[in-house]
Amino acid sequence: MSMEMFDPTARPAARTTVLARRPATLTGLRIGLVDNTKFNSEPILQRMAQHLGHRHGMTVAHLDRKRSASHEVAESAIEAFKRRVDFVVSGIGD
Repeated sequence: MSMEMFDPTARPAARTTVLARRPATLTGLRIGLVDNTKFNSEPILQRMAQHLGHRHGMTVAHLDRKRSASHEVAESAIEAFKRRVDFVVSGIGD
């Protein structure tokens, strides 16, 4: 019988992160919202979207609700976001 030991103090593996291109202006952009199903997540997102709508003329073009906070966004929702929105806000509640 062999046993493999892991050192919990080891450094995490380095990885490269590429940030999304930022829009030059917020005027008229289409927002995508991801509700993570936690308490108050959707009302918080809707309030933020309403504020952006009043201030910048933005509209909510797609809203997706995850199965639970611990689940990833469904692939079909990702494809819908790519087709319908200019940027996505993933919200949390509680």
